[in-house]
Amino acid sequence: MSVDNYESTPMSEPFNPGPDAVEIVEREACFRGFYRLDRLHLRHRQFSGEMGPVLSRELFMRHDAVCVLPYDPQRDEVVLIEQFRVGAMEKGAHPWLLELVAGLIDTDEVPEAVAHREAREEADLELTSLWPITQYFPSPGGSDEHVYLYLGRCSSLGAGGVHGLAEEGEDIRVHVWPFEDALQAVKDGRINNAASIIALQWLALNRAEVRGLWG
Repeated sequence: MSVDNYESTPMSEPFNPGPDAVEIVEREACFRGFYRLDRLHLRHRQFSGEMGPVLSRELFMRHDAVCVLPYDPQRDEVVLIEQFRVGAMEKGAHPWLLELVAGLIDTDEVPEAVAHREAREEADLELTSLWPITQYFPSPGGSDEHVYLYLGRCSSLGAGGVHGLAEEGEDIRVHVWPFEDALQAVKDGRINNAASIIALQWLALNRAEVRGLWG
């Protein structure tokens, strides 16, 4: 079909299933530790309007997380951290990943407070402003984790070294990169985790506005 003859299909309205769209038949507690794992037997309303069959799904439950990309708008530099990640041990070149400053939300914390706390603990940085980027579910097919993603204004002058909480076994190395180098690392696959990719691509799209307001 040629472009000239192409007719777009009108977008349908989003599915609005209602408050009774999911029925949990049974919920089993499979594991309780730092994280939790449940097995749910449930059924949900289908696009036809009918209830579907009973499904069995494991749900990995964890605290919501905050990720923040520290950015120096005057020097046009980002601060990244590097640390060992067990989840990348068998599926990557090596399990030391370049990432954003990040941490889990305790029950009595707001996301902004977590961003400031983790910047101090993981990178020895003081953030002077936070710019909300987005909120998202990184793996909703099997986990209820919800991520709050921020850009954090900082001074990258003198940033570096190894940081983290010894009592938590953290061994975190801090890197200061020109923004363009970090964006290139996304393009060539050296930065290969979701929060970092999303934040750096967002900054690529909004850098002029950020530097205008923060610079």
